[in-house]
Amino acid sequence: MIWFQQNIQPQDLQPLGNSTIAEQIGIEFTELGPDFLKGRMPVDHRTHQPYGLLHGGASCVLAETLGSVASALVIDQSKFICVGLEINANHIRSVRAGFVTGTASPIHIGATTHVWDIRIVDEREKLVCISRLTVAILPRK
Repeated sequence: MIWFQQNIQPQDLQPLGNSTIAEQIGIEFTELGPDFLKGRMPVDHRTHQPYGLLHGGASCVLAETLGSVASALVIDQSKFICVGLEINANHIRSVRAGFVTGTASPIHIGATTHVWDIRIVDEREKLVCISRLTVAILPRK
């Protein structure tokens, strides 16, 4: 288990999205495993681009949300904060409707940086987007 606090449930994380872009586009945290965080996002008018497909930026928002929250769960939040440093994404397959689900898993958990692999799949478990997020760990002031 990589999490700083034990016994956290996905529903405990939902308030982190209040009044943020995650709330605006409907991101929900769905599963917290021993070393991964899953969440889902609707593919609808809020997340479409002009051709009616899932917007690549929305996939990046899901990826960064999952990776950033996962980093926050690894650190002692009374001493540190975490902020996104770099994100990249490869958009593999288009989606028009339904939900996509992202899974954030650690590649590197260091003292000053975390690197997360985020894979986003459609409802048929087909890969939609693969992303890598680097998060900086900073001392809380």
